[in-house]
Amino acid sequence: MFSTVLVANRGEIALRVARACRELGIRTVAVYSTADRDSAVVRFADQAVHIGPPPSRGSYLSVPAIIEAALQTGAQAIHPGYGFLSEDPDFAEICEMHGIVFIGPPAPVMQQLGDKAVARTVMAGAGLPVLPGSIGALTSAAEAKELAREVGYPVILKAVAGGGGRGMAVVRGADQLRLAYRETQAHARAVFGDDRLYLERFVEDARHVEVQVLCDTHGSVIHLGERDCSVQRRHQKLIEESPAPGLSPAVRDALRAAAVRGAAAVGFVGAGTFEFVLTPEHEFYLMEINCRLQVEHTVTELVTGVDIVREQITIAAGLPLSVRQEDVTVRGVAIECRVNAEDPERDFAPAPGLLAEFVPPGGPFVRVDTHAFPGWRVGPDYDSLLAKTSVWAPDRDQAIARMDRALGEFQVAGSGVRTTLGFLREMLAHPLFRTARHTTGLVGSRHEAAGPATEEPAPVG
Repeated sequence: MFSTVLVANRGEIALRVARACRELGIRTVAVYSTADRDSAVVRFADQAVHIGPPPSRGSYLSVPAIIEAALQTGAQAIHPGYGFLSEDPDFAEICEMHGIVFIGPPAPVMQQLGDKAVARTVMAGAGLPVLPGSIGALTSAAEAKELAREVGYPVILKAVAGGGGRGMAVVRGADQLRLAYRETQAHARAVFGDDRLYLERFVEDARHVEVQVLCDTHGSVIHLGERDCSVQRRHQKLIEESPAPGLSPAVRDALRAAAVRGAAAVGFVGAGTFEFVLTPEHEFYLMEINCRLQVEHTVTELVTGVDIVREQITIAAGLPLSVRQEDVTVRGVAIECRVNAEDPERDFAPAPGLLAEFVPPGGPFVRVDTHAFPGWRVGPDYDSLLAKTSVWAPDRDQAIARMDRALGEFQVAGSGVRTTLGFLREMLAHPLFRTARHTTGLVGSRHEAAGPATEEPAPVG
């Protein structure tokens, strides 16, 4: 087992990883930007190293600064959390070059699956269903237009190097495609440094269902059930639950088996997620594979009792999985709500500011993963996530009631700060959500019905 692990991230996930290390008896090193010098993980970790200014490119995305911090502190491994460098195969290779273990899949696996167009082809070869679309990256808008004509509208353009819900555009007609191609390509170039795109048929009224897998270096590949992540805004998740409601046993088993088959086919190691689109007829197709810990891993932990972060660390240390597939049982229902510093009435615009009050909920079977506290300044430089509120209950109705109660208890106030708390409760009460008939279009339909906002923008404090 490692004696020291460096956590190459910030916010709630950095604290989550550091806590898992502490329970394993591992010394932790936090890295931080100037903006995060007073953060919770800096206070919690055994050692903290300043790595640069607030902009991510000079700090949390600075490979030289992070590697130097690891070498200076004697860290034997680096846990990248999610986002930032968590799915960067070059970073994983550089870690290996310096004798540091990257807690994640091998670099060649990330390289293969990180290219979404290549991943589609590889997974199709492994027998996983994929949506009709391009084979490899598109070469031009003209090629995209011809392919869209063959596939049939609507289609979705996606960045080959995309992730986190960014670099996507739904196109509903040929007259929109050229502009959408140009804009999506420019966005992909700016965000990912790679402007290659691919195209798929877009499924209307779809659900987003994903399967969590764990794979060790001894040949074990297991799943930990599935999650429904259909409540989204701009392709980014807001509410997740496990197990996915309303699936037949046959569809549920087929989803899980497909993920295990896909992970085994590429020699996956560590924690990963196979994301599927589910049609109204309950046919499913692979969307993409995430080679990292997911934000919503909490709901899987609550229904299975498996500590996914702990498993990540022990797998990287060369140990076998602590559970076999026959040991995994999904019990009850867990729901997670992402409480963001955003204004839902401003199309979820970031609403940063100084937290004057921050009182998370409590009570039975309520879990809150957060790095925030009174006096913490929510800055404009990073993701707007304040806290992940997760609950468990014996059934879905009780889980929804418990989550509504927890969100009602959550007290957040501060200069300029707006949150998604009220919006989340509204979604929980929506008839389509309550009856598990919601799709990825739920949030969009709510905003279309509400119309444009008329208030002044939230002040930035």
